[in-house]
Amino acid sequence: MDPVVVPPAPPRAESVPVNLAAHLERLIVTGQLKAGSRLPSERALAATLSVSRSTLREAMYELEAKGLVERTRGRGTIVLDTDLRAQFGSLISARSSQQSHAAELRVTIEPPIAALAAQRATRANLVQLRDALDRSHEGLTPSESLRLDIEFHQLVAHAARNPLLSTLQELAAEWVAGVRQQSHTTVESRRSSRDGHEAIYAAIAARDPELAKAAMEDHLRVVEHLIATADPEPPPSFGPDVL
Repeated sequence: MDPVVVPPAPPRAESVPVNLAAHLERLIVTGQLKAGSRLPSERALAATLSVSRSTLREAMYELEAKGLVERTRGRGTIVLDTDLRAQFGSLISARSSQQSHAAELRVTIEPPIAALAAQRATRANLVQLRDALDRSHEGLTPSESLRLDIEFHQLVAHAARNPLLSTLQELAAEWVAGVRQQSHTTVESRRSSRDGHEAIYAAIAARDPELAKAAMEDHLRVVEHLIATADPEPPPSFGPDVL
């Protein structure tokens, strides 16, 4: 595989390594440097970009730390795939450092969605949420409990009556399903999850956006704790069908 051609960076006020890292990152993120492409050798790339090899190395350290390139002996520097839609399942493994990323994703999008649901939910939406809660109990298997958990959160997003947010919530549910499995492994965790859903439902039914947002935030904090303290390996009953 021949190395790709990397255009030089435009002049900026920042330091040369920062400017270079920003330039290369932009080329990768925008697809101008394709996933799987092999960059020229360090010597050749430094000459092309008119920078020292130490400057180039410093920029590459940042790109590597961000997961944008992979440098291996014998292969050189390869541009990695930045399209996370196809990678999320493997990126967010049940006991990986990516748990914090899953938690941040959920706490960023779901509390505002719950607040909108409190403002916009119709009586039919409330019936749907109540039905999902009534079918949920601590005696369910972990996979059944997770499935109803996902359904409840999808119904909350649907009640917000914004199809873009609803779609984003559904995608996020798929992305973090591997992590969420860990919050349904015990009777206590399933009971805790249902209690959180009850509080969210009560706030939405009361048409209280701030209370709904706070209830969702509290629920997600509890879920994060359950995941952090769960057994390292999910039980065998979990499988791809829960996605």
